[in-house]
Amino acid sequence: MLELADITAGYTGRAPVVRGAHLSIAPGEAVGLLGPSGCGKSTLAKVAALLHRPERGTLTLDGTPVTRYRHRAPRALRTAVGVVFQQPRLSADPRLRLYDLVAEPLRATGRRAEVATAVPPLAARVGLGADLLARRPHEVSDGQLQRACLARALVLRPRWLVCDEMTAMLDASTTAALVGVVEDYRAASGAGLLAVGHDPVLLARWCDRVTRWSEITAR
Repeated sequence: MLELADITAGYTGRAPVVRGAHLSIAPGEAVGLLGPSGCGKSTLAKVAALLHRPERGTLTLDGTPVTRYRHRAPRALRTAVGVVFQQPRLSADPRLRLYDLVAEPLRATGRRAEVATAVPPLAARVGLGADLLARRPHEVSDGQLQRACLARALVLRPRWLVCDEMTAMLDASTTAALVGVVEDYRAASGAGLLAVGHDPVLLARWCDRVTRWSEITAR
């Protein structure tokens, strides 16, 4: 279970952007979080992905309360969650080839021996051929780069996925392709999903249930 209980979160020197949020996701469940831009959805998604420490409240992951975030979080918890952000160019190192971008989590967690066998088939699954893997972010489109970011999120085979407006900058065909990859992965692995967005039609088609921002937070 992924449980967010009474989460209040913000940024230094500012008023909290999330107040008293409650949300739970069962293993294998796809939950959509629907809300307008600027309401605090992305901040809550970062808390769920162990990337942002809340000011108050508790994140519980598979029965374990999270007390440390980002690089201070235990590796077993960090690697349990894969995350894909809205803007791939802000989350990808511009110096890396796409191959190395996908391989980055394996190398960072001491699993270099798996790179050669894990990266090519996963890249093919998201629609990246060898020619694209040899390119750097500035040499590919937003859609191609987001495919690489999705592959990076999946390469450690996480039990949970957080997709924060993953398809907001993509065309309809790329959106359908990447949602299909996520759903194939969930079907094979039993992973739970938090899909954050502002498109009610997409979330309704993608997720088992959709929760509105106003329903989970005091703000």
